[in-house]
Amino acid sequence: MKTAIRYLIPIFDPTVEDWSKEARFLRWLTFLWLSLGLIALFSASYPVALAENGNGWYYIIRQSIWIWIGLQGFNLIVRSPLQYLIRFAPWCIFILLGLIVSTLVPGLGHEVYGATRWIKLGPVLIQPSELMKPFLVIQSAYIFGFWDRHPWPVRLQWVGIFGVILAGILLQPNLSTTALCGMSLWLIALASGIPAMYLTTTALGGLLTAFVSISLREYQRKRITAFLDPWADPLGNGYQLVQSLMAVGSGGTFGVGYGQSVQKLFYLPIQYTDFIFSVYAEEFGFIGSILLLLLLFTYATCALRVAVNCEHRVKRLIAIGVMVMMVGQALLNIGVATGALPTTGLPFPLWSYGGSSTLASLTLAALLIRVARESNEAEILPLKKTS
Repeated sequence: MKTAIRYLIPIFDPTVEDWSKEARFLRWLTFLWLSLGLIALFSASYPVALAENGNGWYYIIRQSIWIWIGLQGFNLIVRSPLQYLIRFAPWCIFILLGLIVSTLVPGLGHEVYGATRWIKLGPVLIQPSELMKPFLVIQSAYIFGFWDRHPWPVRLQWVGIFGVILAGILLQPNLSTTALCGMSLWLIALASGIPAMYLTTTALGGLLTAFVSISLREYQRKRITAFLDPWADPLGNGYQLVQSLMAVGSGGTFGVGYGQSVQKLFYLPIQYTDFIFSVYAEEFGFIGSILLLLLLFTYATCALRVAVNCEHRVKRLIAIGVMVMMVGQALLNIGVATGALPTTGLPFPLWSYGGSSTLASLTLAALLIRVARESNEAEILPLKKTS
């Protein structure tokens, strides 16, 4: 009976009471983050869903299905030894890399808002670059964590593969996800203790690549100019940022109230994905935004605590990588919504609508919990024979 409930209601798990306190707290924090996201998504998506599909619950129902699927994988990962996941990661890397490359093939990639980041499987859209994130964290942690043990051919092979992955995502085009994955790889390498010369060279190469990409793509240059002065063209290139700033500013101290956002009523574009924080800030105000930042700070602090207490190099780097991917992406999304960063199409983890993003975020959260569980397990020592 308990097994059936566990699959029907994935948040039910009788084994949790045997976990370490860090793992239990992270699990509770993940579900809190996820629950707040559903609340925010329902409000942000209801008017658009009602107008486009005649059903205000359209997006929230589909998001709930993805969450249910993601939680099944979440429960599987938190029970699976990381050594198995580490062995499995390279295969997933190559499969997802093939899918990323296939999005660049005319007729295979599905275009949305001018970018071919998706593959359409019947009624379902899959975004391989989002699904790549957790496996990129695992594999990079393994490569950089055992950097001194790997021969140079292996090092160069995987650095090259990471480069191809970033190039494939950049060509979709998806500069924001490329930047996030690139920064995550760089920070994992930094935490592993790789020589500064390699890190400096890589950082300069990444900045040069971003500069070239922006120089060659007009829409990216327009986003930079709109970021610098969105009011110069409030109905054109600066429209998204202007509407987002109006939403955030309208929230005041305590917000206009849940469900009462005005900007989500077809003023603010893609309000249930890229600009979901803008709707939240309008409805819950400065106080609600500070509480959300406090949640992110708590999650980051707990993740770093797990990393510090973990003695295994690869597991420590996985914890750091998850923290960077989850909290870093959330902060980038907030930065875009508040005008601190140029406008990019980066979803808010566990908040924005999207199946691929939800699956990736829950997988990352499960990896961190698994690290917390394994880092607190007692080491079993063999008994010595006595005469």
